[in-house]
Amino acid sequence: MSVLKKACGTAHKYGDHVDTDVIIPARYLASQDPKELASHCMEDIDKSFREKNRPGDIMVAGLNFGCGSSREHAPVAIRASGVSCVIAKSFARIFYRNSINIGLAILECPAASEGIDDGDKVSVDFDTGVIKDETKGTSYQAEPFPPFIRDMIAMGGLMASLKQQAEAGKSQN
Repeated sequence: MSVLKKACGTAHKYGDHVDTDVIIPARYLASQDPKELASHCMEDIDKSFREKNRPGDIMVAGLNFGCGSSREHAPVAIRASGVSCVIAKSFARIFYRNSINIGLAILECPAASEGIDDGDKVSVDFDTGVIKDETKGTSYQAEPFPPFIRDMIAMGGLMASLKQQAEAGKSQN
């Protein structure tokens, strides 16, 4: 079983009410391919995102991140782009659920959202919920996920975790 422990990367900061149509523009929704979706992630709000984003980087946003439509394409695009975690003041409810379902780590932490700037080096301890801005030497406390949610995210989301549990059950019989 995979274990979700830590994330560390450069912060890419966005404002309030970043909707799913900005995360992945509707013109790309015919694709179900995560790599294709990742190649267009954030392009309508941040043309340089693809070039500056590195595996493990962290998105930081304001209020109501992921508002708009209920499609899973948005968290899939973010995860497939290599982002290890999204930190926001708050998330749209359906985006929050979709993120966990597809295995994208997300944390609500208004103080971190306010204090972290674009380009800061950030680390996250998923066991404790501690978010550190390594650039500024500041720490913030988010509510950590319960272990079963951390495990689900680490396994790649709801369906992947159910499949792994079913396979583990078969091997025990």
